[in-house]
Amino acid sequence: MTAAPQKVRKATFKHIESELFDYKDTIKEIEFLRQNIMFCKENDDENIGGGRSSFISSPTETIATRLTTHKRLTQLEEIAHAIEKVYTGLPETHRQLIQLKYWTKPQLKTWDGIASELHVSRRQAFNWRDEIINLLAEVLGWR
Repeated sequence: MTAAPQKVRKATFKHIESELFDYKDTIKEIEFLRQNIMFCKENDDENIGGGRSSFISSPTETIATRLTTHKRLTQLEEIAHAIEKVYTGLPETHRQLIQLKYWTKPQLKTWDGIASELHVSRRQAFNWRDEIINLLAEVLGWR
């Protein structure tokens, strides 16, 4: 972490929290998009009259190009990789907080219940949450 981390804006904080809540759906969407790009036939060739097309003729290269230039896929992968990077670098207690708060569905526990299960105060649970969100904002480059 840097010496003086920049305070994350409220809207960014909420956005990062929503990305944490949706992490498992994001992984599913990434896989769906990859499968769709690799196995769906897209024929963008408008050269009906003959002659040579300006498109790449190798199917492997075409798929690779579409995978690397697909904006939504790239954005989702960046968010998923940031979450994975931060999650693996956290202490076990912080990981448990993420599991309990963001990845347990349906969510039946309040912050008090989560703090009680982690054997910490409610304030400590909030401090851990803030640390996690700030780390994610730093990795993603969001402010």
